[in-house]
Amino acid sequence: MYYNWTTDTNIEELKIVCNLIKNGELVIFPTETVYGIGANALDSNAVNKIFIAKGRPSDNPLIVHIANKSTINEIAKDITEVEQKLIDSFMPGPFTIILKRKDCIPSNVSAGLDTVAIRMPDNIIAKAIITYAGVPIAAPSANISGRPSGTRIEDIRKELEGKVSAIIDGGETNIGLESTVVKVVNEVPVILRPGKITPEEIKKVVGTVAIDPNVFEKPKENTKVESPGMKYRHYAPNTKCKLFYAKDEKDLIFEINKQIRIYNSNVTVLGFKEHKEKINVPDERYIEVSKKDDIEEYARKIYTDLRKADNIKSSVILIEGVEKKGLGIAIMNRLLRTCEYDYKEV
Repeated sequence: MYYNWTTDTNIEELKIVCNLIKNGELVIFPTETVYGIGANALDSNAVNKIFIAKGRPSDNPLIVHIANKSTINEIAKDITEVEQKLIDSFMPGPFTIILKRKDCIPSNVSAGLDTVAIRMPDNIIAKAIITYAGVPIAAPSANISGRPSGTRIEDIRKELEGKVSAIIDGGETNIGLESTVVKVVNEVPVILRPGKITPEEIKKVVGTVAIDPNVFEKPKENTKVESPGMKYRHYAPNTKCKLFYAKDEKDLIFEINKQIRIYNSNVTVLGFKEHKEKINVPDERYIEVSKKDDIEEYARKIYTDLRKADNIKSSVILIEGVEKKGLGIAIMNRLLRTCEYDYKEV
């Protein structure tokens, strides 16, 4: 079933959707970050359906979505002072915290770990569904595993329609990148997956922050991860992708044009609007991600633009990256995995 809630939430349809969740079915719904494919987080059989629908490896943990902070104490335990400060500061919002799991959360939600990742979305539709369903909802991004996350309903329907019981259309998502995921280790918040909430913002709250090495490095084989987005090839189109960054835009443009010659012009470029006239490809092979100074637009559009580039069927997609600071940390984290670490800084 498809429901269009882009202008208003239909109460009768909301009841139908929530009953589906209570009965162990899958529902796709919007959040402020990306769309999620959700199931009752307290029902292990329902959670298994998520892994099947997405083709998701079972050792990749899920995030549990809640509508009220009081739910945290029902599904997690032994919350420390630092963890509570982070919860108070960043929930609701694009922030996920990893806590010790209570037994009511099935082990398949957390890939067999003794922890649980918890998020309280700041989206009216997501909050309504979680509230009226009356259960926390386990929900990874709504896409086939490894593909770009879903931020527009038309892309999601192409991949997942027929694999879920209901799809809720809430319009294009606001942020476009998944939440920041944090685990507190020895009173230090460690960012396992960067997102809209930046290291600087976290440091302001608790005075310190660290970034897990796997944010920018390829994890070792057989590594057990506590956050989604850390281990496998993610966010990737079918076309091979290569990522480039340079502080001097002349160097970046020179390198992109060099790559175009190497591939005999059979390329698509994801680049800044200001560079379009300087890159030697036809207009239809140049996708403008954003202006150079609009990092939020870059984040919001990147998954959609990767899908557009994939549809052109080039030999390779060349991507102009951003500086690894602020929201740029999250963008480059996603693109490194998109490109399977085929990255050059010039």
